[in-house]
Amino acid sequence: MSERLLRKCLRLATDGEFTQYTVMAARLLRNVYAQQRQPALYKAASVQLTHYQKQLELEEEAGHLYWATKMTQTHTVRSSRNLLNKLPEYLQRLQALHKQAKSYATFHYLYTTQLMYEGMIGNYAGIIRLTMDAARQAAKGKINRKRFDKRFNHFMTVYAHLRSRQVEEGLKLAEEYFKEFHPSSGNWFYFLEYYLLLAIHAKNYTRAQELLKLARQNPYYRKQRVAAQQRWELFETYLHFVQPEQSPLRRLHFSQFVLTVPDYSRDKRGHNVAILILQFLYYLRNHDAEGLLTRMEGLRKYQQRHLREAETLRSQLFLRLLMLTIKENFDVQACEKKGQALLTRLRETPPPGEAFAEIEIIPYEELWALTLEILRVNAKELAASELMAYR
Repeated sequence: MSERLLRKCLRLATDGEFTQYTVMAARLLRNVYAQQRQPALYKAASVQLTHYQKQLELEEEAGHLYWATKMTQTHTVRSSRNLLNKLPEYLQRLQALHKQAKSYATFHYLYTTQLMYEGMIGNYAGIIRLTMDAARQAAKGKINRKRFDKRFNHFMTVYAHLRSRQVEEGLKLAEEYFKEFHPSSGNWFYFLEYYLLLAIHAKNYTRAQELLKLARQNPYYRKQRVAAQQRWELFETYLHFVQPEQSPLRRLHFSQFVLTVPDYSRDKRGHNVAILILQFLYYLRNHDAEGLLTRMEGLRKYQQRHLREAETLRSQLFLRLLMLTIKENFDVQACEKKGQALLTRLRETPPPGEAFAEIEIIPYEELWALTLEILRVNAKELAASELMAYR
């Protein structure tokens, strides 16, 4: 009975490429054959055990490199920058290990580390190439289909299309892939965030509102972490700001969120600039000079502390454009003229790598156009009020 169960365990473990269980089953089978005094079967099990033990050693070395890399990446931005210098060496070793082992585990460690590296350097076209190639290999059976996580692959593909500004194609893929995610899964919400951002970047605000409604109606919405729920509120607030007439968000709730969300918070890493920008534009639209001066100081401090690297150039340039509105006393023509050089640089600056990224909920170029429109509307309202006062 033990032999029969161990042979079944060995078969399933080998089929799923779970090497650690293959080693356990092969070792126990070897012991059984030794006790039964079956030399031929004992020898075959011993050869098999030796093979998989060597493979497990390779997988464990690859796993050690992968998890050490993963731990460093999630620590601090500074440690991520240090990691970036070491990753090419790690990738070279992982490739050598996979070439020897040819197992799913070594493929997984190599593949996810490659995706991590391409994301950190901002090579989103490289991520698309890697994910599409992996999907083709899995379809052909060259990668263990029982182990290959196609939903993770879908997510990375959609994410890379967003960051590389291929929004129309990314939106089509998101629509196709979304049905693979179950609404009860946390990954459903995570994928939906990027689906929503693609819709916003494609200026398909109607679809974006539909996706927001879909998230809100999910019974698991309130079971998300508080930080995740606040991200959804931030997306909704941006949509309300762009198209208030089509937003179900009440003006009071919109104002409360803008005024109470923290300026800087570690759990909102990647969205802090988006929050500061939204607050600035809120005060600008409401003719609140005192609030604008406060936001300007906040923008300046944040830029000095957190946006000093070359990789944060897009955020630096856009914050300078916003501060230009105050320096030019909200003169839309002066802002448009003097901001042209900054806008040109902004258009020529590609999105940064993941290690340095601040999420642009709405592309900065679109936000600058919105800022100028706010200045025009404000100027017309001011002229109208002065005319009424004169009469």
